[in-house]
Amino acid sequence: MTSRTNIFLVGLMGSGKTTIGRVLARHRELEFVDSDHEIVARCGVSIPTIFEIEGEAGFRRREAAMIDELTRRQGIVLATGGGAILDPANRAHLKERGTVVYLRGQPEELYLRTRHDRNRPLLQTDDPLARIRELYAQRHPLYMETADIVLDTGRQSVHCLVRRLEDDLARLAERGAAP
Repeated sequence: MTSRTNIFLVGLMGSGKTTIGRVLARHRELEFVDSDHEIVARCGVSIPTIFEIEGEAGFRRREAAMIDELTRRQGIVLATGGGAILDPANRAHLKERGTVVYLRGQPEELYLRTRHDRNRPLLQTDDPLARIRELYAQRHPLYMETADIVLDTGRQSVHCLVRRLEDDLARLAERGAAP
């Protein structure tokens, strides 16, 4: 099945946006793009380094420009950074330019997936689980407001999740709303 419609993946860090996005893009014969990887490629430094030099506000400015650029492309599966949803302009671009899929993971599960990752500046704290819970409380309503589809990630395999997502995308298309 091929489709030229964009699919944008949103969700907290560790929800599987990059992993699921790669498989989904391969399955649909679309280009896969990860906005965080694109920022790193353009800047030539890691996200933690950007945070250290420019702060979170500087990183968010770079992210907003990247989201605007990437959502203008056609035929992509885009994995966004977990905080991209914070910017109202980003939410508008995502909603207007493609189908938004919220990969929802529970904070405890996301903690287990991210606890050893040192490339996540927002988790470099004494209590990363508490930080994930705080981010979930802040961002979950924004993800829900923006999403066309909500997919609970849980402990299922990537291929099982992609099959479920394909079913959800097909139902959305049947209603004439998307891919």
